Amino acid sequence: MYDIIIIGAGPAGLTAAIYGKRNNKNLLVLESKTYGGQIITTSDIENYPVERHISGYDFATKLYNQVLDLGAEIKFEKAIDIKDNPDYKEVVTEKNTYKCKTIILATGADNRTLGLDNESDLVGKGVSYCATCDGNLYKGKVVAVAGGGNTALEEAIYLSNVCSKVYLIHRRDKFSGEVALIKKVEKKDNIEIMFNSNITKLNSKDVLESIVVKNETEEKTLEVSALFIAVGRVPENQNFQKLIDLDERGYVIADESCHTNVDGIFVAGDNRTKSLRQLVTATSDGAIAATEAIKYISNQK
Repeated sequence: MYDIIIIGAGPAGLTAAIYGKRNNKNLLVLESKTYGGQIITTSDIENYPVERHISGYDFATKLYNQVLDLGAEIKFEKAIDIKDNPDYKEVVTEKNTYKCKTIILATGADNRTLGLDNESDLVGKGVSYCATCDGNLYKGKVVAVAGGGNTALEEAIYLSNVCSKVYLIHRRDKFSGEVALIKKVEKKDNIEIMFNSNITKLNSKDVLESIVVKNETEEKTLEVSALFIAVGRVPENQNFQKLIDLDERGYVIADESCHTNVDGIFVAGDNRTKSLRQLVTATSDGAIAATEAIKYISNQK
């Protein structure tokens, strides 16, 4: 039986693993995809203490290796259910069932789609959710970015250095991202900003060829080689909603203590209710959740 099972190997989950292992706890980290979470797609992190500039991939890899160096066990299995038994808890994956004393949910969030008819069919064929992953495939070409938050602004800036032109399409009349990023976007000559606009159609044969953009007065067809979608994230909590209380948007209801409605089950990172979702708050949650789990185990003894 494990002391702690951490579901998710993003910054929150890996930080929780560091704090758990430094307290000599027997723990398991479960990850359904790859380590690092959404930060792995960020080209340049500028707002994390100590590291003035570091790529998301390098940050995630350093964190992952730090956890391995501490002797943590990491398995790449998708958790599909959790059970709260009287004397222990269980995490059910697609392959196994694991018993533990405490659980930390650090599942993060997944990409939100535009909901267009052929959007999923065109992923990898002109539609992408990660500019740093796929941007170089469209070097010197015309592309578009959908969104108005930090991620969309970062994607547009990155692509402007690779592509000949970037359309930045946002459904509202102003951006919701950081002022510093907005200023960088506005200084780019090859970024065309389109406010109050929605993408209504993706035109393609085998690959994306153009997009239809509609605003209050007109409808345009823009010829683009790729569309990068950055319209937010959806918390990965659906598999646990029978046991864990979620809000109307699907986030685990928890305050800064990282306690859920179930004793011995904690939450850390972007999948919980919070006012600020940043790398630094994710790692903070991981430290807090692990500390609270350790306290819970000590109190049970």
